[in-house]
Amino acid sequence: MKEREEALAAHYAEILTLLGDDPTREGLVKTPQRVARAWTELTRGYDEDPIAILRSALFKETYHNMVVVKDIEFYSLCEHHLLPFFGKVHIAYIPNGEITGLSKLARIVDTFSHRLQVQERMTQEIAHCIQEALNPLGVMVMVEARHLCMQMRGVAKQGANTTTSHHIGAFERAELRQEFLSQIQND
Repeated sequence: MKEREEALAAHYAEILTLLGDDPTREGLVKTPQRVARAWTELTRGYDEDPIAILRSALFKETYHNMVVVKDIEFYSLCEHHLLPFFGKVHIAYIPNGEITGLSKLARIVDTFSHRLQVQERMTQEIAHCIQEALNPLGVMVMVEARHLCMQMRGVAKQGANTTTSHHIGAFERAELRQEFLSQIQND
C-alpha cells in the first residue's frame, strides 16, 4: 500500500508541474502525498470482496416479505472524468431462507462506490452481488445521484439528478416494483 501511495504521489507532483504550478512551493509541498492517500481511500473498493461482506453475516430466517434499506448515502468517482458523483441508494430484497445483516447492505454500497464507476454499472453490480450472495426471491436497487462532471464542467446543469434502477426475480412483477417505490418515497 505504501509503495502504491509513493508512486501515486510522484505522478501527482508531475501533474502539478504539467498544470503549470510548482510542486515545491510551500502550499503544494505535501499535496502529492495527501492526494495519493485520498485516492487510495476513494478507491479502496478494489481491495474488498462484496460477496464475502454479505456472506459474513448470514442468518437462517423464514421471513419472505420485502426487506428495504433506503437512503444509503454514497460518494463515488466517475470513470470518465474522475470527478465525484454522489447520492443515495435504495435496496430491496425478498429473502429465500436467509437474511444478511442490514449494515452489510450499506457496506457493499461503499465497496462498489469506492471504485471508478458509472452509475448504471454500480446499480447492476449491487443488485447482482445481493442475488449471488443471498439467492433471494428478488432484488431491486435504485440509485439517485448528482454528477459533478455535469455540474462543474461541460453542460454545467446544477439541478440535474440521475436515477437508475435494476430488478431481478420477483421484482419483475410491476406490483412489487410499485410497493418498493412507495416505500422509498421520502415523506
